[in-house]
Amino acid sequence: MEISTKRSKRKRLLTAYSFILPNFLGFFIFTLIPVCFSLFLAFMEWDSFSAPKFVGFQNFIRITKDTTFWISLKNTFLYTVGVVPLTLACSLGLAILLNQKIRGMKLFRTAFFFPYVTSLVAVAVVWNMLFHPSLGPINQFLELIIANPPAWTSSSDWALTAIVIVSVWRGMGYYMILYLAGLQGIPRELYEAASMDGAGRWKQFLNITLPSLRSTTFFVTIMLIINCFKIFDLVQVMTGGGPGRSTNVLVYQIYNEAFVKFNFGYASAIALVLFIIVLSITVFQFKWNQIQERA
Repeated sequence: MEISTKRSKRKRLLTAYSFILPNFLGFFIFTLIPVCFSLFLAFMEWDSFSAPKFVGFQNFIRITKDTTFWISLKNTFLYTVGVVPLTLACSLGLAILLNQKIRGMKLFRTAFFFPYVTSLVAVAVVWNMLFHPSLGPINQFLELIIANPPAWTSSSDWALTAIVIVSVWRGMGYYMILYLAGLQGIPRELYEAASMDGAGRWKQFLNITLPSLRSTTFFVTIMLIINCFKIFDLVQVMTGGGPGRSTNVLVYQIYNEAFVKFNFGYASAIALVLFIIVLSITVFQFKWNQIQERA
């Protein structure tokens, strides 16, 4: 009886492992090995045509003297500072609005979520048409209000702002869904008790809604920051890093160094620096969130 039980347990374990094995194999082949190889290349000079040459920390020394890297880093931070708070505010506002019992609520939720699952290339092309300096409907409308509307993606001063606007518009529907889940988990009794105590909508929002959504906001913020530092596709399609280097971001520079200039070692070094920056920000946020929860 005991032997039969052990065999049955072993069979169940083998069945379970067989289900998760493809995921582990995929992670090992397509994620772990490339990441380890990238760490190895960060200390090498390699153009993919010749054998890798060990150069030590030369790639990292080169980073400190590379003006394009510092411009890309600044643009990445500016993009993050623009996208994160705006997306948080818009997604939370939409979630609160669409958490009400209104007619056609599911249709509205679907409409706001739809941009997130739409082809990003199609989204970027359409927005480029909308942002056209002379023929785009955005500037045609703005000309009724101001004399000289921005040139958007054709202007080094406004191109990054245009990408921020598109990113917020595309992402807020996804994060709205996360906030909706958080809002629906807040007990209605809290609002009823606050209403009986004379608290208005604004006080209920500040003292009930926001504190109850702290964990959701923390998760959304982490995901937003990571995604902002990974921005590439919108930049590639909408501006190509230009005009000049005004929208050149870190991932776009990594792409250029690796697949345009074939400096795979230097590109890997920039990727390692990017990884350290994102990891540092994430760890800081986790520590800050722990301090806030204890307070």
